[in-house]
Amino acid sequence: MSDLQIRNLRPEEISIAVDWAAAEGWNPGLSDAACFAIPDAQAFFVGEIDGEPVATVSCVNYDDRFAFLGFYIVRESFRGSGHGLRIWNAAIAHARPRVIGLDGVVAQQDNYRKSGFQLAYANIRYGGIVAAPPGPPTDLVALDTIPFALVEADDATVFPAPRSSFLRAWINTPGHVGRALLRDGKLAAWGVIRRCRSGHKIGPLVADDRAAAEKVVQALLASAGGGEVFLDVPAVNREAIALAEQLGLKPVFETARMYTGPIAPLRIDRVFGVSSFELG
Repeated sequence: MSDLQIRNLRPEEISIAVDWAAAEGWNPGLSDAACFAIPDAQAFFVGEIDGEPVATVSCVNYDDRFAFLGFYIVRESFRGSGHGLRIWNAAIAHARPRVIGLDGVVAQQDNYRKSGFQLAYANIRYGGIVAAPPGPPTDLVALDTIPFALVEADDATVFPAPRSSFLRAWINTPGHVGRALLRDGKLAAWGVIRRCRSGHKIGPLVADDRAAAEKVVQALLASAGGGEVFLDVPAVNREAIALAEQLGLKPVFETARMYTGPIAPLRIDRVFGVSSFELG
């Protein structure tokens, strides 16, 4: 077996992992690489043979208790030679002793269990063509006009760790559009839509209830002009699934959300759209 050299990807090189993810059909956002580089400068790894990239993985350390693993890809012609295991171990070592989460391919659940991951629930990607609403809601505001502390506090109800730097980048990146709904001065729902290699994705989409989530979705669709849209939904949130079906979206594929240990209780009933299968 040729010698595999593992190193960190520099921020400007993260596009390598994103491009490979696109080739695998994961349909990343056009500006994902720049946002993904922000929360943990040492999170992305590449395995090289004679200077040629053959494997990637990421493991973002959000704080001293939680990390999220993604972009685990080995180029097809180099699979079956142990390269994947070596770069996987490098990512796991980077995260220790944190609890690690991931959205894994369902068929690989048994392999992830061997590394200590346990299934929490499934996430389902819904997709389809959606028309822009003729009269989008008028009682919503741009997400970047909401005090960031409100968004940060609300996100803490649905994500296992603080991710302030990532959220700021996600909300403020050119081409990302965010909308929010306030009720009695409180943040009732918010979401972001971004252009991807194919169509647009909505995520995160966080709401107190389906009616609030629907209002934000309609505003986001209006900003994008409709077209092909994807929404990643926790299968345990029946109201989120009902909203996706109401929009005429159909299941595209499924992932297994898994963790290596206990996390703080989360309001998954408020998650109508996952931010990213790669970073959580």
